[in-house]
Amino acid sequence: MIDPINVQILAAILFGLGIAVVLTRRNIFFTLMGIELLLNAVNLSFVGFSRTFPADAGSITGIVAPLFVIAIAAAEACVGLAMVISLVRGRNTLDTDAYAGMRE
Repeated sequence: MIDPINVQILAAILFGLGIAVVLTRRNIFFTLMGIELLLNAVNLSFVGFSRTFPADAGSITGIVAPLFVIAIAAAEACVGLAMVISLVRGRNTLDTDAYAGMRE
């Protein structure tokens, strides 16, 4: 059996990598991949915590919650990629700094 603390350490490492990718990369696709990595780290943490509890309602919640997060991540990926395609067609660049002027 895998120790639950090892699962949480792995989830923390994945979350840290996701944060690093989001904050350091300027490519829109890498930013979206970093967000997906963050969501997957949270899913891993949910499942890891659910394995520490006996088979009761808390354990089931730890398994069902990631299913909703995966569904939301799939929708986010579809909408995010559609927005990226629309933005790239207008500006012909993937650099996120080119879109900083769109705040108005």
